[in-house]
Amino acid sequence: MLQKIAVPVLAILGFLGFWEFIVWVNGWPNYKMASPSDLPAAYVRFAPLFLEMGWQTLWRTVAGLVVAVVAGTALGMAMGFSRIARDALYPLLVGFNAIPKATLVPVIALLFIGQHDFNTVLMAFLISFFPIAVSVGIGLSTLEPEYRDILRALGASRVTIFWKIALPKTLPEFFGALKVSVTLAFIGTNLVEIVSPHGRGLGALFKSGETNGDYPLMFAVLIALAVLGIVLYYAVVALERIFAGWAERPQG
Repeated sequence: MLQKIAVPVLAILGFLGFWEFIVWVNGWPNYKMASPSDLPAAYVRFAPLFLEMGWQTLWRTVAGLVVAVVAGTALGMAMGFSRIARDALYPLLVGFNAIPKATLVPVIALLFIGQHDFNTVLMAFLISFFPIAVSVGIGLSTLEPEYRDILRALGASRVTIFWKIALPKTLPEFFGALKVSVTLAFIGTNLVEIVSPHGRGLGALFKSGETNGDYPLMFAVLIALAVLGIVLYYAVVALERIFAGWAERPQG
């Protein structure tokens, strides 16, 4: 337990130390490249804004992620249990995922003018549901047919087969995809906050720092986003240990 806490903390401290060293060696002023030692002053100065806008970014990211889990799981189930659905939906999903999401922000902003929260949640969903849908679809489609045949011979319904065999088998792949989707959801949220600014969220605070040439504020926002991403990531890890801890292999 101590190792799992100490190693990530030491890695983060090492990264911050290396960052500070690079800025010091090159003699960069903070209006060119902020260093970690410049960030505490920015957090103190703009503490109310960080709390308010950090919460706005967090709840909209989580909302988009929840919608992505529901929709991605439903699509994955359709592709996993039906070859026709898989052949029809997979090319569409791949094609949509290949579109740069930054190009969708102006389109969404025009379609839903003034619906800032909805636009942000929608983008977080659109950018994060693909890994979930694919992982669930692959997990279900690779279910051994022998299990299905045995359970059907014993009189089990499709619902029973899903809950007893398919769902537990898919959980490791699902949580692996969810870890990826967490970071993608933050990217979607901040795309809307930056590309289509409306004065809300950490993206708007970053844009304000950019406009005013406040590099310490800009980098403080980036670190705050990283911290929120890490918190959500470990929340998913905790859920994984609760619901799919049996799949974790002991490490020697």
